Amino acid sequence: MTRRIVRTSIQLGALTFIVFLLVFLLDNRFRVLPDAIHNHLPLHTPGFVITDVTLASCSSINVLSSCKLDAAKWHRIEKDLYLNKGWLNHAYVHIERKQEAELVDTDSVILDVKVGRLDPTTSEKGQGAERWESRPGGIWLKRTTKRHASDSSRAVTAVDVLFGADAVEARTGWEILDQPMLLSNPGDNQEARLTVRRGAYIKPERPTPRVRKDGRFKIMQVADLHLSTGLGACRDAEPAGHNGGKCDADVRTLEFLGLVLDDEKPDLVVLSGDQVNGETSPDAQSAVFKFAEMFIKRKIPFATIFGNHDDEGSLSRQALMDLTENLPYSLSLSGPSSVEGVGNYYIEVLARGTSSHSALTLYLLDTHGYSPDERQFRGYDWLKKSQIDWFKATAQTLKNSPAHTGYRHIHMSMAFIHIPLPEYRQEGDIVQESGTFAERPTAPGFNSGFKKALVEEGVLAVSCGHDHVNDYCALAKGEASDAKDKKPELWMCYAGGAGFGGYGGYSDVIEGGYHRRVRVFEFDMDEAKIRTWKRLEYGDTGKKVDEVLIAEGGKVVAP
Repeated sequence: MTRRIVRTSIQLGALTFIVFLLVFLLDNRFRVLPDAIHNHLPLHTPGFVITDVTLASCSSINVLSSCKLDAAKWHRIEKDLYLNKGWLNHAYVHIERKQEAELVDTDSVILDVKVGRLDPTTSEKGQGAERWESRPGGIWLKRTTKRHASDSSRAVTAVDVLFGADAVEARTGWEILDQPMLLSNPGDNQEARLTVRRGAYIKPERPTPRVRKDGRFKIMQVADLHLSTGLGACRDAEPAGHNGGKCDADVRTLEFLGLVLDDEKPDLVVLSGDQVNGETSPDAQSAVFKFAEMFIKRKIPFATIFGNHDDEGSLSRQALMDLTENLPYSLSLSGPSSVEGVGNYYIEVLARGTSSHSALTLYLLDTHGYSPDERQFRGYDWLKKSQIDWFKATAQTLKNSPAHTGYRHIHMSMAFIHIPLPEYRQEGDIVQESGTFAERPTAPGFNSGFKKALVEEGVLAVSCGHDHVNDYCALAKGEASDAKDKKPELWMCYAGGAGFGGYGGYSDVIEGGYHRRVRVFEFDMDEAKIRTWKRLEYGDTGKKVDEVLIAEGGKVVAP
Protein backbone atom coordinates (compact mmCIF):
# COMPACT_ATOMS: atom_id res chain seq x y z
CA MET A 1 0.00 0.00 0.00
CA THR A 2 2.79 2.39 0.97
CA ARG A 3 4.70 1.56 -2.21
CA ARG A 4 1.61 2.35 -4.32
CA ILE A 5 1.14 5.73 -2.62
CA VAL A 6 4.79 6.66 -3.19
CA ARG A 7 4.62 5.60 -6.87
CA THR A 8 1.41 7.61 -7.42
CA SER A 9 2.95 10.70 -5.73
CA ILE A 10 6.01 10.53 -7.96
CA GLN A 11 3.84 10.21 -11.07
CA LEU A 12 1.66 13.17 -10.05
CA GLY A 13 4.74 15.24 -9.31
CA ALA A 14 6.29 14.45 -12.68
CA LEU A 15 3.02 15.23 -14.47
CA THR A 16 2.69 18.55 -12.63
CA PHE A 17 6.25 19.51 -13.57
CA ILE A 18 5.66 18.64 -17.26
CA VAL A 19 2.40 20.64 -17.35
CA PHE A 20 4.06 23.63 -15.68
CA LEU A 21 6.98 23.48 -18.13
CA LEU A 22 4.66 23.31 -21.14
CA VAL A 23 2.55 26.24 -19.91
CA PHE A 24 5.70 28.27 -19.18
CA LEU A 25 7.06 27.65 -22.68
CA LEU A 26 3.70 28.41 -24.30
CA ASP A 27 3.38 31.64 -22.32
CA ASN A 28 6.89 32.66 -23.25
CA ARG A 29 5.98 32.29 -26.92
CA PHE A 30 2.25 33.00 -27.14
CA ARG A 31 1.37 34.72 -23.80
CA VAL A 32 -1.37 32.30 -22.69
CA LEU A 33 -1.36 33.14 -18.98
CA PRO A 34 -3.27 36.08 -17.49
CA ASP A 35 -1.18 39.07 -16.33
CA ALA A 36 -1.77 38.24 -12.66
CA ILE A 37 0.18 35.00 -13.13
CA HIS A 38 2.59 36.04 -15.88
CA ASN A 39 3.80 39.00 -13.81
CA HIS A 40 5.13 36.64 -11.14
CA LEU A 41 7.17 34.42 -13.44
CA PRO A 42 10.93 34.40 -12.69
CA LEU A 43 11.99 36.15 -15.91
CA HIS A 44 9.30 38.81 -15.83
CA THR A 45 10.26 42.47 -15.47
CA PRO A 46 7.38 44.23 -13.69
CA GLY A 47 6.66 47.90 -14.26
CA PHE A 48 7.77 49.94 -17.25
CA VAL A 49 10.08 48.99 -20.08
CA ILE A 50 11.75 51.62 -22.26
CA THR A 51 10.79 51.50 -25.93
CA ASP A 52 12.59 54.62 -27.21
CA VAL A 53 14.99 57.37 -26.14
CA THR A 54 15.64 60.69 -27.82
CA LEU A 55 16.99 64.15 -27.13
CA ALA A 56 15.12 67.41 -27.75
CA SER A 57 17.07 70.65 -28.07
CA CYS A 58 15.80 74.20 -28.18
CA SER A 59 17.15 77.72 -28.40
CA SER A 60 16.05 80.90 -26.64
CA ILE A 61 16.31 82.83 -29.93
CA ASN A 62 14.44 80.29 -32.04
CA VAL A 63 10.76 80.58 -31.18
CA LEU A 64 9.96 77.53 -33.34
CA SER A 65 12.21 75.19 -31.37
CA SER A 66 10.85 73.27 -28.41
CA CYS A 67 12.34 71.15 -25.64
CA LYS A 68 8.99 69.48 -25.03
CA LEU A 69 7.81 66.59 -27.16
CA ASP A 70 4.31 65.13 -27.29
CA ALA A 71 3.47 64.43 -23.63
CA ALA A 72 1.04 61.68 -24.64
CA LYS A 73 3.98 59.66 -25.96
CA TRP A 74 7.14 60.98 -24.34
CA HIS A 75 8.23 61.35 -20.72
CA ARG A 76 10.79 64.13 -20.20
CA ILE A 77 13.63 63.69 -17.70
CA GLU A 78 13.56 67.05 -15.96
CA LYS A 79 17.26 67.84 -16.13
CA ASP A 80 18.51 70.45 -18.55
CA LEU A 81 21.61 68.89 -20.10
CA TYR A 82 23.23 72.34 -19.97
CA LEU A 83 22.30 72.58 -16.25
CA ASN A 84 20.49 75.85 -17.01
CA LYS A 85 23.84 77.50 -17.74
CA GLY A 86 23.59 77.60 -21.51
CA TRP A 87 23.18 81.19 -22.69
CA LEU A 88 20.88 80.17 -25.48
CA ASN A 89 20.78 76.38 -25.57
CA HIS A 90 18.72 73.88 -23.64
CA ALA A 91 18.28 70.15 -24.12
CA TYR A 92 16.34 67.36 -22.41
CA VAL A 93 16.33 63.59 -22.71
CA HIS A 94 12.93 62.08 -23.44
CA ILE A 95 11.94 58.46 -23.06
CA GLU A 96 9.01 56.45 -24.33
CA ARG A 97 7.95 53.83 -21.80
CA LYS A 98 5.15 51.30 -21.59
CA GLN A 99 3.84 48.70 -19.22
CA GLU A 100 4.49 45.21 -20.54
CA ALA A 101 0.76 44.53 -20.88
CA GLU A 102 0.46 47.59 -23.15
CA LEU A 103 3.09 46.41 -25.63
CA VAL A 104 1.90 45.56 -29.15
CA ASP A 105 3.66 43.64 -31.90
CA THR A 106 5.05 46.82 -33.48
CA ASP A 107 6.64 48.06 -30.23
CA SER A 108 10.39 47.74 -29.85
CA VAL A 109 12.12 47.10 -26.54
CA ILE A 110 15.57 48.61 -25.91
CA LEU A 111 18.24 46.04 -25.13
CA ASP A 112 21.27 48.34 -25.15
CA VAL A 113 22.24 52.02 -25.27
CA LYS A 114 25.55 53.57 -26.28
CA VAL A 115 26.82 57.09 -26.92
CA GLY A 116 29.35 58.01 -29.58
CA ARG A 117 29.89 59.69 -32.92
CA LEU A 118 30.05 56.44 -34.92
CA ASP A 119 27.66 53.55 -35.38
CA PRO A 120 28.77 50.85 -32.86
CA THR A 121 28.69 48.27 -35.70
CA THR A 122 31.67 50.07 -37.27
CA SER A 123 33.45 51.35 -34.17
CA GLU A 124 33.31 48.30 -31.86
CA LYS A 125 34.31 44.67 -32.28
CA GLY A 126 31.60 42.03 -32.12
CA GLN A 127 28.80 44.37 -33.25
CA GLY A 128 28.86 43.48 -36.96
CA ALA A 129 25.60 41.54 -36.96
CA GLU A 130 23.75 44.04 -34.79
CA ARG A 131 21.52 46.88 -35.93
CA TRP A 132 21.80 50.16 -34.07
CA GLU A 133 19.44 53.14 -34.44
CA SER A 134 20.75 56.70 -34.22
CA ARG A 135 19.26 59.43 -32.06
CA PRO A 136 20.33 63.05 -31.42
CA GLY A 137 23.20 63.70 -29.02
CA GLY A 138 25.22 60.73 -30.24
CA ILE A 139 22.75 58.26 -28.69
CA TRP A 140 22.58 54.79 -30.28
CA LEU A 141 19.85 52.26 -29.46
CA LYS A 142 19.73 48.52 -29.98
CA ARG A 143 16.03 47.58 -30.13
CA THR A 144 14.04 44.44 -30.81
CA THR A 145 10.42 43.59 -31.51
CA LYS A 146 10.81 39.96 -30.40
CA ARG A 147 7.93 38.76 -28.28
CA HIS A 148 8.63 38.86 -24.53
CA ALA A 149 11.90 40.75 -25.02
CA SER A 150 10.63 42.81 -22.07
CA ASP A 151 11.20 39.75 -19.88
CA SER A 152 14.91 39.70 -20.74
CA SER A 153 17.39 40.72 -18.06
CA ARG A 154 18.93 42.89 -20.78
CA ALA A 155 15.77 44.97 -21.27
CA VAL A 156 16.25 48.63 -20.33
CA THR A 157 13.59 49.54 -17.76
CA ALA A 158 14.70 53.02 -16.64
CA VAL A 159 16.88 55.91 -17.87
CA ASP A 160 18.37 58.84 -15.97
CA VAL A 161 20.99 61.57 -16.45
CA LEU A 162 24.03 62.29 -14.27
CA PHE A 163 26.65 64.99 -14.70
CA GLY A 164 30.41 65.37 -14.51
CA ALA A 165 33.54 63.62 -15.72
CA ASP A 166 33.65 61.91 -12.32
CA ALA A 167 29.98 60.86 -12.25
CA VAL A 168 29.31 57.40 -10.80
CA GLU A 169 26.23 55.23 -10.36
CA ALA A 170 25.29 54.10 -6.85
CA ARG A 171 21.99 52.29 -7.48
CA THR A 172 21.64 48.53 -7.81
CA GLY A 173 21.12 47.38 -11.40
CA TRP A 174 22.14 50.71 -12.95
CA GLU A 175 25.05 51.37 -15.31
CA ILE A 176 26.44 54.75 -16.33
CA LEU A 177 27.60 55.03 -19.94
CA ASP A 178 31.27 55.70 -20.63
CA GLN A 179 30.79 58.60 -23.04
CA PRO A 180 28.95 61.87 -22.36
CA MET A 181 26.19 62.94 -24.73
CA LEU A 182 27.29 65.05 -27.67
CA LEU A 183 25.79 68.51 -27.29
CA SER A 184 26.15 71.48 -29.60
CA ASN A 185 28.19 74.28 -28.01
CA PRO A 186 28.75 72.49 -24.67
CA GLY A 187 31.03 75.30 -23.45
CA ASP A 188 32.19 74.83 -19.86
CA ASN A 189 29.13 72.83 -18.86
CA GLN A 190 29.51 69.56 -16.99
CA GLU A 191 29.40 66.41 -19.08
CA ALA A 192 25.87 64.99 -19.27
CA ARG A 193 25.86 61.20 -19.08
CA LEU A 194 23.09 58.69 -19.64
CA THR A 195 22.66 55.98 -17.04
CA VAL A 196 20.35 52.99 -17.54
CA ARG A 197 18.77 50.27 -15.45
CA ARG A 198 18.24 46.78 -16.79
CA GLY A 199 15.69 44.39 -15.37
CA ALA A 200 13.36 44.87 -12.44
CA TYR A 201 13.79 47.41 -9.68
CA ILE A 202 15.40 45.77 -6.66
CA LYS A 203 14.69 47.47 -3.36
CA PRO A 204 17.88 47.47 -1.26
CA GLU A 205 17.72 45.66 2.06
CA ARG A 206 18.37 47.83 5.08
CA PRO A 207 21.51 46.48 6.80
CA THR A 208 21.54 45.65 10.51
CA PRO A 209 24.55 47.12 12.36
CA ARG A 210 25.99 44.67 14.86
CA VAL A 211 28.88 44.60 17.35
CA ARG A 212 31.81 42.60 15.99
CA LYS A 213 32.93 39.26 17.41
CA ASP A 214 35.71 41.02 19.31
CA GLY A 215 33.13 43.14 21.15
CA ARG A 216 33.98 46.37 19.35
CA PHE A 217 32.12 48.70 17.02
CA LYS A 218 33.79 51.48 15.06
CA ILE A 219 32.10 54.61 13.68
CA MET A 220 33.76 57.01 11.29
CA GLN A 221 32.25 60.50 11.32
CA VAL A 222 32.71 62.34 8.03
CA ALA A 223 31.77 66.01 8.22
CA ASP A 224 31.48 68.70 5.55
CA LEU A 225 32.47 66.87 2.37
CA HIS A 226 31.14 69.79 0.26
CA LEU A 227 30.96 67.76 -2.95
CA SER A 228 29.98 69.38 -6.25
CA THR A 229 28.50 68.45 -9.59
CA GLY A 230 31.72 67.68 -11.45
CA LEU A 231 35.27 67.76 -10.15
CA GLY A 232 34.84 70.80 -7.91
CA ALA A 233 37.28 73.60 -7.11
CA CYS A 234 39.59 73.36 -4.10
CA ARG A 235 39.42 75.96 -1.35
CA ASP A 236 42.35 76.63 0.97
CA ALA A 237 44.14 73.42 -0.02
CA GLU A 238 47.21 72.67 2.08
CA PRO A 239 50.03 72.50 1.35
CA ALA A 240 49.57 75.05 -1.40
CA GLY A 241 52.06 73.46 -3.82
CA HIS A 242 50.85 69.89 -3.36
CA ASN A 243 50.62 67.94 -6.64
CA GLY A 244 52.18 70.85 -8.49
CA GLY A 245 49.38 73.15 -7.35
CA LYS A 246 46.72 71.15 -9.26
CA CYS A 247 43.74 70.36 -7.09
CA ASP A 248 40.31 69.02 -8.05
CA ALA A 249 38.30 69.21 -4.84
CA ASP A 250 36.13 66.12 -5.13
CA VAL A 251 38.90 63.94 -6.52
CA ARG A 252 41.22 64.75 -3.62
CA THR A 253 38.42 64.53 -1.04
CA LEU A 254 37.23 61.11 -2.17
CA GLU A 255 40.76 59.77 -2.55
CA PHE A 256 41.40 60.72 1.08
CA LEU A 257 38.12 59.19 2.18
CA GLY A 258 38.84 55.95 0.34
CA LEU A 259 42.28 55.57 1.88
CA VAL A 260 41.08 56.08 5.44
CA LEU A 261 38.06 53.79 4.91
CA ASP A 262 40.35 51.01 3.75
CA ASP A 263 42.71 51.57 6.68
CA GLU A 264 40.19 52.02 9.52
CA LYS A 265 37.53 49.61 8.19
CA PRO A 266 34.66 51.19 10.13
CA ASP A 267 31.46 49.30 10.88
CA LEU A 268 29.38 52.40 10.18
CA VAL A 269 29.96 55.82 8.60
CA VAL A 270 27.98 58.82 9.84
CA LEU A 271 27.90 61.76 7.43
CA SER A 272 27.06 64.70 9.67
CA GLY A 273 25.94 67.28 7.13
CA ASP A 274 27.03 69.42 4.19
CA GLN A 275 27.81 66.38 2.06
CA VAL A 276 26.60 68.49 -0.88
CA ASN A 277 27.96 71.94 -1.60
CA GLY A 278 24.68 73.36 -2.84
CA GLU A 279 26.15 76.42 -4.56
CA THR A 280 28.24 74.25 -6.90
CA SER A 281 25.77 71.37 -7.26
CA PRO A 282 23.24 72.14 -10.00
CA ASP A 283 22.65 68.37 -10.01
CA ALA A 284 22.81 67.33 -6.36
CA GLN A 285 22.03 63.71 -7.25
CA SER A 286 25.41 63.39 -8.96
CA ALA A 287 27.14 64.68 -5.81
CA VAL A 288 25.21 62.29 -3.54
CA PHE A 289 26.10 59.26 -5.64
CA LYS A 290 29.81 60.11 -5.42
CA PHE A 291 29.99 59.73 -1.65
CA ALA A 292 27.46 56.88 -1.47
CA GLU A 293 29.36 54.80 -4.00
CA MET A 294 32.43 54.91 -1.73
CA PHE A 295 30.57 53.01 1.01
CA ILE A 296 28.42 50.79 -1.20
CA LYS A 297 31.35 49.23 -3.04
CA ARG A 298 33.01 48.53 0.34
CA LYS A 299 29.75 47.19 1.82
CA ILE A 300 29.87 49.67 4.71
CA PRO A 301 26.54 50.87 6.15
CA PHE A 302 26.18 54.65 6.24
CA ALA A 303 23.79 57.20 7.73
CA THR A 304 23.29 60.85 6.83
CA ILE A 305 21.95 64.05 8.32
CA PHE A 306 21.91 67.45 6.63
CA GLY A 307 23.76 70.70 7.11
CA ASN A 308 22.94 74.22 6.01
CA HIS A 309 24.33 73.78 2.47
CA ASP A 310 22.95 70.40 1.31
CA ASP A 311 19.61 71.75 0.10
CA GLU A 312 21.00 74.86 -1.58
CA GLY A 313 21.47 72.94 -4.83
CA SER A 314 18.89 71.26 -7.06
CA LEU A 315 17.18 69.09 -4.42
CA SER A 316 15.23 69.85 -1.27
CA ARG A 317 16.03 68.19 2.05
CA GLN A 318 13.15 65.74 1.59
CA ALA A 319 14.17 64.90 -1.98
CA LEU A 320 17.76 64.30 -0.85
CA MET A 321 16.58 62.00 1.92
CA ASP A 322 14.21 60.12 -0.40
CA LEU A 323 17.15 59.56 -2.73
CA THR A 324 19.57 58.49 0.02
CA GLU A 325 17.11 56.24 1.85
CA ASN A 326 16.78 54.03 -1.21
CA LEU A 327 20.47 53.42 -1.80
CA PRO A 328 22.19 50.16 -0.85
CA TYR A 329 23.74 50.08 2.65
CA SER A 330 21.94 53.29 3.64
CA LEU A 331 20.50 53.54 7.15
CA SER A 332 19.23 57.09 6.57
CA LEU A 333 15.61 57.87 7.40
CA SER A 334 13.37 60.90 7.06
CA GLY A 335 12.02 60.43 10.56
CA PRO A 336 8.53 61.23 11.86
CA SER A 337 6.60 63.79 9.80
CA SER A 338 5.24 65.28 13.03
CA VAL A 339 8.75 66.32 14.09
CA GLU A 340 10.33 69.43 12.57
CA GLY A 341 13.16 68.82 10.12
CA VAL A 342 14.15 65.95 7.85
CA GLY A 343 16.39 63.25 9.27
CA ASN A 344 15.44 62.84 12.92
CA TYR A 345 15.94 59.14 13.61
CA TYR A 346 17.89 56.59 15.62
CA ILE A 347 19.97 53.54 14.83
CA GLU A 348 20.18 50.47 17.02
CA VAL A 349 23.47 48.57 16.99
CA LEU A 350 22.74 45.01 18.05
CA ALA A 351 24.89 42.90 20.32
CA ARG A 352 27.29 40.40 18.78
CA GLY A 353 26.25 37.08 17.33
CA THR A 354 22.57 36.58 16.63
CA SER A 355 21.29 38.63 19.55
CA SER A 356 18.24 40.84 19.03
CA HIS A 357 19.23 43.10 21.93
CA SER A 358 20.57 46.61 21.45
CA ALA A 359 24.09 47.32 22.67
CA LEU A 360 24.37 50.89 21.36
CA THR A 361 21.85 53.53 20.31
CA LEU A 362 22.78 56.39 17.97
CA TYR A 363 20.53 59.43 17.71
CA LEU A 364 20.74 61.62 14.59
CA LEU A 365 18.93 64.96 14.42
CA ASP A 366 18.45 67.71 11.86
CA THR A 367 19.85 71.07 13.00
CA HIS A 368 18.24 72.85 10.01
CA GLY A 369 19.96 75.82 8.38
CA TYR A 370 19.76 79.54 9.03
CA SER A 371 18.05 81.41 11.84
CA PRO A 372 14.32 82.00 11.27
CA ASP A 373 14.63 85.19 13.37
CA GLU A 374 17.73 87.10 12.26
CA ARG A 375 16.74 90.24 14.13
CA GLN A 376 16.79 88.56 17.52
CA PHE A 377 18.98 85.48 17.00
CA ARG A 378 21.49 86.01 14.21
CA GLY A 379 23.28 83.15 12.51
CA TYR A 380 21.96 79.62 12.55
CA ASP A 381 18.84 77.70 13.43
CA TRP A 382 18.35 75.55 16.53
CA LEU A 383 16.84 72.22 17.49
CA LYS A 384 13.12 72.66 17.98
CA LYS A 385 10.88 71.65 20.88
CA SER A 386 9.21 68.93 18.79
CA GLN A 387 12.63 67.39 18.12
CA ILE A 388 13.70 67.48 21.76
CA ASP A 389 10.34 66.03 22.86
CA TRP A 390 10.70 63.28 20.25
CA PHE A 391 14.23 62.51 21.40
CA LYS A 392 13.25 62.26 25.08
CA ALA A 393 10.16 60.16 24.39
CA THR A 394 12.11 57.86 22.07
CA ALA A 395 14.97 57.44 24.54
CA GLN A 396 12.53 56.56 27.34
CA THR A 397 10.63 54.10 25.15
CA LEU A 398 13.82 52.37 24.02
CA LYS A 399 15.20 52.11 27.56
CA ASN A 400 12.07 50.26 28.66
CA SER A 401 11.87 48.02 25.60
CA PRO A 402 12.84 44.31 25.72
CA ALA A 403 15.62 45.04 23.21
CA HIS A 404 17.32 47.20 25.87
CA THR A 405 16.29 45.55 29.14
CA GLY A 406 17.39 42.16 27.79
CA TYR A 407 20.95 43.35 27.14
CA ARG A 408 23.22 41.94 29.85
CA HIS A 409 26.09 44.41 29.48
CA ILE A 410 26.18 48.19 29.84
CA HIS A 411 24.17 49.87 27.08
CA MET A 412 25.63 53.11 25.63
CA SER A 413 24.19 56.00 23.59
CA MET A 414 25.62 58.77 21.39
CA ALA A 415 24.21 61.57 19.21
CA PHE A 416 25.21 63.28 15.96
CA ILE A 417 24.20 66.75 14.72
CA HIS A 418 25.57 69.23 12.19
CA ILE A 419 25.50 72.69 13.81
CA PRO A 420 27.15 72.79 17.25
CA LEU A 421 25.18 73.42 20.42
CA PRO A 422 25.62 76.80 22.19
CA GLU A 423 27.53 74.98 24.95
CA TYR A 424 30.40 74.34 22.51
CA ARG A 425 31.31 77.99 23.07
CA GLN A 426 32.29 77.41 26.72
CA GLU A 427 36.06 77.59 26.33
CA GLY A 428 36.67 76.37 29.88
CA ASP A 429 35.27 72.95 28.91
CA ILE A 430 37.61 72.42 25.95
CA VAL A 431 40.08 69.58 26.50
CA GLN A 432 43.30 70.92 25.02
CA GLU A 433 44.83 67.56 24.08
CA SER A 434 41.70 66.60 22.12
CA GLY A 435 42.22 68.97 19.19
CA THR A 436 42.26 72.55 17.94
CA PHE A 437 39.99 75.49 18.76
CA ALA A 438 40.70 77.67 15.72
CA GLU A 439 37.44 79.50 15.03
CA ARG A 440 34.63 80.82 17.16
CA PRO A 441 31.84 78.20 17.18
CA THR A 442 28.95 79.38 15.01
CA ALA A 443 26.30 77.87 17.25
CA PRO A 444 22.71 79.15 17.36
CA GLY A 445 21.99 82.36 19.22
CA PHE A 446 19.01 80.68 20.90
CA ASN A 447 19.58 77.80 23.31
CA SER A 448 16.67 75.36 23.09
CA GLY A 449 18.04 73.05 25.79
CA PHE A 450 19.12 69.99 23.83
CA LYS A 451 22.34 69.58 25.79
CA LYS A 452 20.35 69.26 28.99
CA ALA A 453 18.09 66.66 27.37
CA LEU A 454 21.11 64.62 26.25
CA VAL A 455 22.49 64.55 29.79
CA GLU A 456 19.12 63.63 31.30
CA GLU A 457 18.78 60.66 28.93
CA GLY A 458 22.27 59.37 29.65
CA VAL A 459 23.84 60.09 26.27
CA LEU A 460 27.62 59.98 26.65
CA ALA A 461 28.73 62.10 23.70
CA VAL A 462 27.50 64.30 20.88
CA SER A 463 29.53 65.17 17.80
CA CYS A 464 29.01 67.78 15.10
CA GLY A 465 30.57 69.38 12.03
CA HIS A 466 29.86 72.81 10.49
CA ASP A 467 32.90 74.73 11.79
CA HIS A 468 35.50 73.11 9.53
CA VAL A 469 38.74 73.97 11.30
CA ASN A 470 37.58 73.12 14.81
CA ASP A 471 38.31 69.51 15.72
CA TYR A 472 38.34 69.56 19.52
CA CYS A 473 36.24 67.81 22.14
CA ALA A 474 34.79 69.73 25.10
CA LEU A 475 33.87 68.05 28.38
CA ALA A 476 30.77 69.53 29.97
CA LYS A 477 30.50 69.09 33.73
CA GLY A 478 27.57 69.19 36.10
CA GLU A 479 26.81 72.02 38.49
CA ALA A 480 28.35 72.13 41.96
CA SER A 481 29.36 74.87 44.36
CA ASP A 482 32.95 73.64 44.33
CA ALA A 483 34.61 73.21 40.94
CA LYS A 484 36.34 70.06 42.23
CA ASP A 485 32.95 68.43 42.80
CA LYS A 486 31.69 68.97 39.25
CA LYS A 487 31.31 65.58 37.60
CA PRO A 488 31.77 64.99 33.85
CA GLU A 489 28.37 64.65 32.17
CA LEU A 490 28.76 64.95 28.36
CA TRP A 491 31.47 65.03 25.72
CA MET A 492 30.86 67.48 22.85
CA CYS A 493 33.14 66.86 19.86
CA TYR A 494 33.86 68.31 16.43
CA ALA A 495 34.84 66.03 13.56
CA GLY A 496 36.75 68.63 11.54
CA GLY A 497 36.04 69.29 7.86
CA ALA A 498 36.85 66.49 5.40
CA GLY A 499 36.16 68.12 2.03
CA PHE A 500 38.28 70.37 -0.16
CA GLY A 501 35.17 72.01 -1.59
CA GLY A 502 34.62 73.79 1.74
CA TYR A 503 36.79 76.36 3.45
CA GLY A 504 39.97 75.50 5.36
CA GLY A 505 42.87 77.87 5.82
CA TYR A 506 43.35 79.62 9.17
CA SER A 507 47.11 79.41 8.65
CA ASP A 508 47.46 82.42 10.96
CA VAL A 509 46.06 80.29 13.79
CA ILE A 510 47.13 76.78 12.77
CA GLU A 511 50.78 76.24 11.93
CA GLY A 512 51.01 75.00 8.35
CA GLY A 513 47.30 75.61 7.76
CA TYR A 514 44.38 73.25 8.21
CA HIS A 515 44.58 69.70 6.84
CA ARG A 516 41.33 67.86 6.13
CA ARG A 517 40.37 65.09 8.53
CA VAL A 518 37.75 62.67 9.80
CA ARG A 519 36.93 61.53 13.34
CA VAL A 520 36.69 57.93 14.55
CA PHE A 521 34.79 56.62 17.58
CA GLU A 522 35.56 53.09 18.76
CA PHE A 523 33.19 51.44 21.22
CA ASP A 524 34.46 48.57 23.37
CA MET A 525 31.21 46.95 24.47
CA ASP A 526 32.88 44.47 26.84
CA GLU A 527 34.28 47.28 29.00
CA ALA A 528 31.75 49.97 27.97
CA LYS A 529 34.58 52.23 26.78
CA ILE A 530 34.65 54.85 24.04
CA ARG A 531 37.85 56.09 22.46
CA THR A 532 38.05 58.75 19.77
CA TRP A 533 40.75 59.99 17.44
CA LYS A 534 41.20 61.68 14.04
CA ARG A 535 42.85 60.76 10.77
CA LEU A 536 44.54 63.35 8.54
CA GLU A 537 44.61 63.78 4.78
CA TYR A 538 48.15 65.16 4.76
CA GLY A 539 51.13 64.86 7.09
CA ASP A 540 51.17 61.97 9.55
CA THR A 541 48.39 60.15 7.72
CA GLY A 542 48.89 56.79 9.47
CA LYS A 543 48.64 58.15 13.00
CA LYS A 544 45.69 58.20 15.39
CA VAL A 545 45.70 61.93 16.10
CA ASP A 546 44.68 63.27 19.54
CA GLU A 547 43.38 59.93 20.82
CA VAL A 548 41.23 60.38 23.94
CA LEU A 549 39.30 58.03 26.22
CA ILE A 550 35.89 59.65 26.72
CA ALA A 551 33.86 56.91 28.43
CA GLU A 552 34.62 53.95 30.68
CA GLY A 553 32.26 51.63 32.45
CA GLY A 554 29.44 53.27 30.55
CA LYS A 555 30.13 56.65 32.17
CA VAL A 556 31.63 59.91 30.94
CA VAL A 557 35.23 60.24 32.12
CA ALA A 558 37.77 63.04 32.11
CA PRO A 559 41.08 62.34 30.31
